Amino acid sequence: MHIKVHETYRRVVALCDTELLGKRFEQGILQLDCRKNFYEGEEVSQEQAIRLIEKHAREDATFNIVGKQAVQAAIEAGVISKEGVGKISGIPYALKLL
Repeated sequence: MHIKVHETYRRVVALCDTELLGKRFEQGILQLDCRKNFYEGEEVSQEQAIRLIEKHAREDATFNIVGKQAVQAAIEAGVISKEGVGKISGIPYALKLL
């Protein structure tokens, strides 16, 4: 999966499964756009992703998470719960705004 940290007035962590990069999914009026310029960053393993998510959560970051592996890493890191996961065209996603 890929992780990219955007530095704005607040840190935004974008995490996406590698195979979803550059793809767009639609379901009714809902859209999930996995743009490379937003999500494509450092390629990391599940364990690395969990450690990075935990680190950024301690620093009061927000999270934008797309894909089965990415969502699972965020759940294991304690940033989101299973109840906070949505799906668009079968693709799991979650947002965490602190």
